Amino acid sequence: MIERLFEIERLADGDSPVHRLDARVKIMVCFGAVVALVALPRGDALFPVALAFGILLALFLAISRIRLLAFAARVLAILPFGLSILVFQVLFPASPVHDPTVVVHLLPGLAVTAEALEVAVQLGVRFLLCLGFVILLSSTTRVQDLLTGARRLGLPSEFTLILGMMTRYLFVFGQMFVRISNALATRCFDPLDRALPYGYRLRETGYTLGTMFIRSYEQGERTYQAMLCRGYGKDAYLLVPRKPLLAAEWVVLGGCMAVVVGAPISALLLA
Repeated sequence: MIERLFEIERLADGDSPVHRLDARVKIMVCFGAVVALVALPRGDALFPVALAFGILLALFLAISRIRLLAFAARVLAILPFGLSILVFQVLFPASPVHDPTVVVHLLPGLAVTAEALEVAVQLGVRFLLCLGFVILLSSTTRVQDLLTGARRLGLPSEFTLILGMMTRYLFVFGQMFVRISNALATRCFDPLDRALPYGYRLRETGYTLGTMFIRSYEQGERTYQAMLCRGYGKDAYLLVPRKPLLAAEWVVLGGCMAVVVGAPISALLLA
């Protein structure tokens, strides 16, 4: 599963107009879409707004030339978390209705109501669209470009530096996992092999996880000592040169923000 970590960066290293777009534009569009979807009140106004945002997302996906299978695989990997929230909303609604319309009785005292289903559908639409925009951002923008764009948008340099180190160590941890997995495979050890005793598999898996954390700690200490030798300290900041947006990027940003801001306001006024 962790091998997909490297696929994220390979997918973001593409060549399309969306990949070449300044990271600040994509961050602002993604952040604006998520905020608009979350802040929009519950009601019928959500669906025309969701349609407009879905068209915008589909347009970006078509221009970026991302394979739909790869995009769908990343959505499906996170979808179970959203589905669990929807199931709880249907079975145990957060805001009970005084006179609910019962759709089906599951158990004594437990029923599915039409009002809870309506809220769950709206939550599902919001979740899918927010997830789609976030995956689009991560699939078309390299990690270093994301950090640079966030710094240019005003994110404190300390946060940018910490996030940069954290993302780099994710890839280091992934490489360690791959090396240890290959070493176990050469010794014909499979933790899912039922032919081996359960206690033996559990013990060796525990040793493997402990080895990974110890190696990660040692690698972190070596890297930190090397950074101190090169002048790193509490007053060291990440230098990001200024870079103005191009005219075409301003046009794209203006058009997208017109949809992100105009669609919810129009839907609320016409509702």
